[in-house]
Amino acid sequence: MWQSYGQDLEANLRDLHERVQSGRYRARPSRRAYIPKADGRLRPLGIASLEDKVVQRAVTEVLSAIYETDFRGFSYGFRPGRSPHHALDALTVGI
Repeated sequence: MWQSYGQDLEANLRDLHERVQSGRYRARPSRRAYIPKADGRLRPLGIASLEDKVVQRAVTEVLSAIYETDFRGFSYGFRPGRSPHHALDALTVGI
């Protein structure tokens, strides 16, 4: 799928952009896979389609650019390059 989509990447991305902007884009159902767990049960895993991944990443980039300015230097939740371990390190230094 990646290879065929990439062969005409510019046209495919233009078409995707136009569908998103016009409201005609509809996310495809996720493909379902099951991963065995150590206790014998199966963990369901949803695998998004290629175009869904592209749209999700684009939305993430736009929203991050908007909301990143609202975060303070001590904000750690769901931020790129920051984790709970970084928050604990900062807390340790602060104490």
